[in-house]
Amino acid sequence: MKENLHLESNCIHGTYRAASGEPQTLPIAQSTTYRYYDSADVAKLFDLDSADHMYSRISNPTVNALEEKMALLEGGTAAVCTSSGQAASLTACLNICTAGDHILCSSNVYGGTSNLLGVSLKKLGIETTFLTADLTREQILAEARPNTKLIFGETLGNPALSVLDFEKYSSVAKELNIPFIVDNTLATPYLCRPLEHGANIVVHSTTKYSDGHALAVGGCVIDGGNFDWRAAGKYPGLCEPDESYHGLVYVEKFPACPFALKLRAQLLRDFGCTMSPMNAFLTHLGLETLHLRMERHVKNAQILAEYLAASPYVDWVFYPGLSDNPYYELGKKYMPLGAGGVLTFGIKGGLAAGNEFVKQLKLVSLAVHVGDIRSCVLHPSSTTHRQLSEAEQIAAGIKPELIRVSVGCENIEDIVADFEQALKAAAK
Repeated sequence: MKENLHLESNCIHGTYRAASGEPQTLPIAQSTTYRYYDSADVAKLFDLDSADHMYSRISNPTVNALEEKMALLEGGTAAVCTSSGQAASLTACLNICTAGDHILCSSNVYGGTSNLLGVSLKKLGIETTFLTADLTREQILAEARPNTKLIFGETLGNPALSVLDFEKYSSVAKELNIPFIVDNTLATPYLCRPLEHGANIVVHSTTKYSDGHALAVGGCVIDGGNFDWRAAGKYPGLCEPDESYHGLVYVEKFPACPFALKLRAQLLRDFGCTMSPMNAFLTHLGLETLHLRMERHVKNAQILAEYLAASPYVDWVFYPGLSDNPYYELGKKYMPLGAGGVLTFGIKGGLAAGNEFVKQLKLVSLAVHVGDIRSCVLHPSSTTHRQLSEAEQIAAGIKPELIRVSVGCENIEDIVADFEQALKAAAK
């Protein structure tokens, strides 16, 4: 078989290969525990001299198969799956940051990530400076501190739908000699592979497009293996002896993937934010059709965006695939196969019209989710952001008329027809 398969083939075949007489599809190792017959073999596990499994909080055969596939699709050297996307972002940061450290982060990241970095990590003594999209490279560098340990961005912002300027952010990371971590959830490796554009670590909420069917919550951290932790001179956790493993030094023991191995050996061991075997199985299954689904998501989103832009019931549409969008050129540069499956638009009539529009939809669901095969919408002003005043909502970028759409894989004519009847009903 050809060694360097295309992404589409890797989605299907991945790294799991059945031996003669074994299951063609990935089995579920629904077990917490693994049996051994010699204490010397178990000792190797605790010394990290063996890649076998000791306990499913740390590793599991089914979860491991998903990790290997995610690393393959993103072009990384290793991956660690977690219980959720939030756990992936959390552990990626805590793997190198401790109290007194500082993070640089794009302001257009997912709201949960913004709260994680700006509120929860602050309580642990880790500060974050959020960077607006209009800052120049020099202005970002001016925000750095001697204790800055990483820079964080999101390929395709959720729900801002901003496209990350990889060239600008990666050049800053290189000058500061810090790792560049990118959340690639909405883009997926089908549309963009951040490691090819200067990123060092990639994180995913696999709950979204990786699973694709709204079945399994999960996350993943992929080690690019392309950052020199020792040369940077400020990552003792990776470069100095870990006394909990008899003085092991990660960059020496695991030179190709020290970040991933430290995250597994320390953070999964101690924090326990582990993906279940069943969720790993479902996500691995979902990845087999990632390329097919993303192609349809993108095609449908582009058609729907163009339809809405021409609708008399709509004030505005925000989608990077539209030529008048401010992120159109960056989208073409970093996501040549399309601008993703999520868009936002402003319905004429504000809050009341937005509420009525959602009520009138018949095919499209109302759901607090993005990235599965079913089209769904959310009206933030009356749902997720309802606790804020109108002024506070606007300050957060949530206009009263804003509708977020996760465009699914149904026939686009059916999606458009449902939007058409709901828009007309909301305008009455």
